[in-house]
Amino acid sequence: MYKVDLPVDESALRAVERRRAAEAERESRIFNPRARVIGVDLRVLQKQQEEKRERMEMEKQRDMARDLLRLSLDEMAMQQKKEEEELRRELAQDLVQYRAIHQRAEDSRDADINYGRQGAPNASISVSDSALGPASMQVFLGEGINENEKKRAQLEMNERNLRAQREEREKQEREQKNRELLTGRELVEKDLRAVQLNALEEECKRAARTALSHYNQAQAEERMEKEQQERLRREGEELAEVRYMVTSDLLTERPEAAKRKTESSAEGPQVLTDHWKGMTPQQISDIHRKRDEQCLEKERLREMEMQRDVAWDYHLTEQARQQEREEKRDKELQRERRIQLDKYNQQLALEQQTHQHYLDKQLYTNRPTVQYFTQFGTSSR
Repeated sequence: MYKVDLPVDESALRAVERRRAAEAERESRIFNPRARVIGVDLRVLQKQQEEKRERMEMEKQRDMARDLLRLSLDEMAMQQKKEEEELRRELAQDLVQYRAIHQRAEDSRDADINYGRQGAPNASISVSDSALGPASMQVFLGEGINENEKKRAQLEMNERNLRAQREEREKQEREQKNRELLTGRELVEKDLRAVQLNALEEECKRAARTALSHYNQAQAEERMEKEQQERLRREGEELAEVRYMVTSDLLTERPEAAKRKTESSAEGPQVLTDHWKGMTPQQISDIHRKRDEQCLEKERLREMEMQRDVAWDYHLTEQARQQEREEKRDKELQRERRIQLDKYNQQLALEQQTHQHYLDKQLYTNRPTVQYFTQFGTSSR
């Protein structure tokens, strides 16, 4: 048979996909614990929501306290950094001022060209000035005049400079002490603020612990009250059950109660096991009589069963004998049929050999050669 690609039924596929999607949506709705509302304790869920809301509020207050502490620490770090930069700037200014006062260029050894101020001995020249030329002059015009006044004025100026430097240094020391006092006061204020923030955080924690303890105490009291109510309810049920059992017909041993209820039943006589107190002598004698009748009936049925078994065995024996005779007859017929079939097959074989000999020796004597077969299939027609 040829393979034929039949078109697919799109409506059937869409229906199958629609049923699968509906089943998947139903399973997701049924097996989703958040979507189910059957058996949910709303009171417990509301209590859990309140607990979560209180816990989030406590965490929010704790985060706010931590943020305040973090801000205070950041301010302290920024103030300390600013103070360090100010101190570094003041040290740089002091260094520049010290260099400007004590390391001036005019006070260096290279700036002094007066050979006599360097501690050199007064060399006396034995040669007269008239014998020396312009290039051999040792003392110039105006040099060495008022040298002592110049030294005195220079010493006074050095004393004034030293006095000014001492006053400047004392002023700087006083300013440094005032600055240190201000820094210490600011540090003390920051420490006090940090202590206050820590106290505030501890107060928040204490309030949270107090609220939590009150909540736990309320929960414990509520649970104890529920347990007490449950215990009272259970004790009441047990007392009612005991009272019912004491006053009921079960413990009073009244056989007429079972009889009365049996007679009033619409379904006829019944045996109420919770009210039955035993059988009467009449009932016992009826049971023995019924048992004897059942034994006799059972014995009669056993005798009938034995007779039926004997008859059935005889029938099976006769049937087996008849089947054996039929099998022997069938075997004899099959043997005769095989003999006849063998004779027929021998006759057919002989006829076939004769016909084949006729075909090979008399009919098909001119056999085709290779050239006969090569003449076919040589063109497209």
